[in-house]
Amino acid sequence: MTNTAATPKAVVIRYVEAVRDGDADVIHDSFAEDVTWHYPGDLPISKVWHGRDTVINDFLGGMGPILVPGTLEIELVSTIAEGDRVVAEWTSKAKTVHGGTYDNRCIGIYTVRDGKIASVVEYTDTRHVAATLFPAL
Repeated sequence: MTNTAATPKAVVIRYVEAVRDGDADVIHDSFAEDVTWHYPGDLPISKVWHGRDTVINDFLGGMGPILVPGTLEIELVSTIAEGDRVVAEWTSKAKTVHGGTYDNRCIGIYTVRDGKIASVVEYTDTRHVAATLFPAL
């Protein structure tokens, strides 16, 4: 369902809250079919991910095996919107299967088109990501 009445900011807030709540249907519904997600850096997950199923299943879903089930906490800190672009800041915390604690602050620049997230560029502390999620690197 496309929600063209929702503002871009509302679309992004709904998505982040769905990730926090583990609502797979809303997560799926939040993305345009041709969405791109750019995760900069030199980590195994660093690249531009193309397409809703790839973003959801391979990029976002790829974190599942690294995190201890039931420990993920997402908190939306702030959002700023202008036109179809929204900057969202959130924190992510979880225990990892490697025995560490992931505790990171993230920023995403979202572009919303026709009530769906069409693109995301995410910025985070990639050194912390490497140390806690990919310690064998």
